[in-house]
Amino acid sequence: MDMIDLQLLFAVLAGIGILLFLILHFKIQAFLALLLSSIAVGLMAGMEPTTIMDSIKTGMGNTLGFVATVVGLGAIFGAILEQSGAAGALANFFLKKMGEEKAPWAMTITGFIVAIPVFFDVAFIILVPLIYSLQRKSGKSLYLFAIPLLAGLAATHSFIPPTPGPVAVADILGADLGLVILFGFIVGIPAVIISGPLLAKRLAEQTYIAAPPLEEEDKVKTLNLNLAPVLAIIAVPIVLIVLNTMSKTWLETGVLKNWLEFFGHPFSALIIANLLAWYFMGIRNGYSKEALSEISTKSLAPAGIIILLTGAGGVFKQILMDTGTGQMLADAFANNLSSPFIFAFVMAALMRVVQGSATVAMITSAGMTAALIASADLSSAQLALLVIAIASGATVLSHVNDSGFWLINRYLGLSVKQTFRSWTVMTTLLGISSFIIAIILAYFV
Repeated sequence: MDMIDLQLLFAVLAGIGILLFLILHFKIQAFLALLLSSIAVGLMAGMEPTTIMDSIKTGMGNTLGFVATVVGLGAIFGAILEQSGAAGALANFFLKKMGEEKAPWAMTITGFIVAIPVFFDVAFIILVPLIYSLQRKSGKSLYLFAIPLLAGLAATHSFIPPTPGPVAVADILGADLGLVILFGFIVGIPAVIISGPLLAKRLAEQTYIAAPPLEEEDKVKTLNLNLAPVLAIIAVPIVLIVLNTMSKTWLETGVLKNWLEFFGHPFSALIIANLLAWYFMGIRNGYSKEALSEISTKSLAPAGIIILLTGAGGVFKQILMDTGTGQMLADAFANNLSSPFIFAFVMAALMRVVQGSATVAMITSAGMTAALIASADLSSAQLALLVIAIASGATVLSHVNDSGFWLINRYLGLSVKQTFRSWTVMTTLLGISSFIIAIILAYFV
């Protein structure tokens, strides 16, 4: 390795160290920390200061052109479904159809579907009264119902667009969103079964956890929504995006293909889904136009930081590519398909463990991985699976520096030790099992 390679290697390692130091020690917001560490990498790699500024503009602009639109539309879509009561209605529907004996599986399916449009923490808080009710009726451990729900929520939140994490990673890596959705389901379903109902049964046998004392706000509301449009509206953007992906392979150029590409573009698909949700879940449910406008506006507040954070991740990627670090990493990992996947998983897991946020872990590791694979000959399917590998790494080992850890700790009434033995084990099992499935599939596609 010559001197310039050593300089680049030192620059990227120092940049990662600075990023973590700023977040962990100074508690600087991850968006600002990513920008500062990107500048530091550029300077240590020998870039001209003005060139660094150009890279920041390019990286931010190239990333946000797609991500800002998708995340914004997804946030509005999820907020309307959340406020309409659709999430709770879906859970009640699956429980009624499957019965209380199969309630863990009903909770798994509910979590898997609800987290497609609704953010993880919001979906969990909405559905907590249901698992409390199931525990009180059955007398069984709360683990039996909570862990399957959490596994379903976590898997979809990490693996299946239009949730922000996989959307951001797919854009940074240049992966096809339709293929990410397809492989998100293919990988996510078996991983959820392993880390959800199967783990829950074992935990429930070992430890009895009771629901908190019943309070007025914990009572489960019976909602009289027509579930056919709810399921259809959630399915619309996914089906359209997947059809667009399939048309690229199966159809030759023509009118049908052009229209499928138009309606199946994530922008069009989510606009259509929003219009349907606005009418069927909003207007038909008795919401005024003013109320729906307020719901939509409030939903964009949490989306804003995700958008900026993703843009900063794009900046980090651009700096690594412009300094030549990406090519250096690519050369080091050349001629071994498993290497980019292992690199992506390990970097995402490392970022997850040291700073807690799965979103920061995904975006940061995606930037480094994109630089590594810039000249790699990966197929579209392999790129999509690489997105899943990064999401898998960012899922493992949730612990005390993750807000989700304390959310579960509080709502399930667990001790810190019990939270480690349930929630942390579940996230780790989910991440490792999904990564193993993804890397096996990558050799056959």
